[in-house]
Amino acid sequence: MQSFRLSISVAVMRLTWAVAAIFLLSSVPASSAPFQSAKTLEGADFSSKGDVTVVHYWATWCAPCRVEMPVLDSFYRRRHGQGLAMLAVSVDDSASTAKLKQMTDRFAFPVARVTDVKMPRRDIPAAIPETRVYDRTGRLVFQSKADGKTTLDAATLDRIVDPLLAH
Repeated sequence: MQSFRLSISVAVMRLTWAVAAIFLLSSVPASSAPFQSAKTLEGADFSSKGDVTVVHYWATWCAPCRVEMPVLDSFYRRRHGQGLAMLAVSVDDSASTAKLKQMTDRFAFPVARVTDVKMPRRDIPAAIPETRVYDRTGRLVFQSKADGKTTLDAATLDRIVDPLLAH
C-alpha cells in the first residue's frame, strides 16, 4: 500500500512539473523571424520582428524561381507598408555576390545567401523554389509545394497573407 502511495506521489509530482514546463514555454514570446538571424547581400541585418514574413528559397539556375520573383516583388511592393517583411534566400553556392545582386537589383525585397542565414540546416528546403509564410509570432502558416515546377501566384499570396496582415 505504501509503494502504491509513493507511485501516486511521484506521478503527481511529474504531472506538476510537466504542467509548469508547458506554462513556462507558452509564456516565452515566439521569435517573429523564421530563423535566428540573417544578413542581406548588402550586409544589413534582416529583421521581421512583429511582421508577417515571407521567405523565398531560390537559386540563379532555377527557372521556376525566376518566374516567382517578380510575383513576390509586386506583392511585397503593395503590402510592405502593411507589416509585411520578405527575404529571398539564395541556396546557390556557386553564384557570386555580384551575380546575385545583378539578378535581384530590380526587386524591392532584400536578398541573402543561405550561408548568411543562421538557421538549422535541416530547415533548408531540399527542392526549390519554396516559399514559406510566417505569421507575426513566427509560426509557419504556409509552405509552397517545392517540386521544381509549381510556382506561387499572386492569388495564393493574397489568400494566405492578406488575412495575416489584417490581424
